Amino acid sequence: MMLPGLLYFLINNYIPMPGIILAFKKVNWRLGIFGSKWNGLSNFKFLVSSGQLGTIVRNTVLYNLAFIVIGTVLAIVVAILLNEIRNKAANRVFQTLILLPYLMSMVVVSYLAYAFLSVETGYINNSILPIFGMESIRFYQEPGYWPFILILVNIWKSIGFTSIVYLAAVVGISEDLYEAARTDGASKFQQIFKITLPCLKPTIITMFILSISKIFFSDFGLFYQVPKNSGILYPVTQTIDTYVYNALMNQNNPGMSAAAGLFQSVVGCVLVVLSNALIRKVSAEDALF
Repeated sequence: MMLPGLLYFLINNYIPMPGIILAFKKVNWRLGIFGSKWNGLSNFKFLVSSGQLGTIVRNTVLYNLAFIVIGTVLAIVVAILLNEIRNKAANRVFQTLILLPYLMSMVVVSYLAYAFLSVETGYINNSILPIFGMESIRFYQEPGYWPFILILVNIWKSIGFTSIVYLAAVVGISEDLYEAARTDGASKFQQIFKITLPCLKPTIITMFILSISKIFFSDFGLFYQVPKNSGILYPVTQTIDTYVYNALMNQNNPGMSAAAGLFQSVVGCVLVVLSNALIRKVSAEDALF
């Protein structure tokens, strides 16, 4: 039963690892990857020399922090609410509806967002704003709206999967604990704060550490497709992944892309080790290693 998973990790994660050397080479496809000349750390310089490193790192980290905090809180709330639905058929319907956005392609999500935000045909500009006598908003030319739009779209798309993970943990909590609490006169909120949340702590910590490992990565589809790669929105939508992609398309230098990916992976590994060490000091039994 473990074989398919092991094969996936072997093919997708371990066999491509020698490709890390791309980050330290000036790639010449006529000579091949291993025959190309070494160029030291030159591929890493484009991130620093671009003058945009601070902006793209800020956007990547702050968006991910918002996704982690807001997403975790809302996913736990949704999981608890789903657990309170006693009708099995209704529970399955709600789980399916909540999970559906997670299964959508980000291309489809970008068109759904465009259907709401477009100036000419968007639902907000043509149906909502006229009710309040407000003028149309050119969302794709107004950077100030996009931090909220991107967070909303990400939460809407991802909360289904995350809430199912927490729901599995909530369902595993012994009903005897709740029965004893009800016998002692505990209210529903007291049961949540005294039983459910403490029992969810190991799951929350695990999900937190996994999220921290990806804090220097961004959902490329979210930050590229949804804002339509609009240049005027770059100050609030440009992340490391989209910047590398645009640089790769303009300069056709795969070494730059490899260097950025290696940088993200190394920083992510360091953050995982540090966050696990911090958790081990606070609560050793909940640390991953």
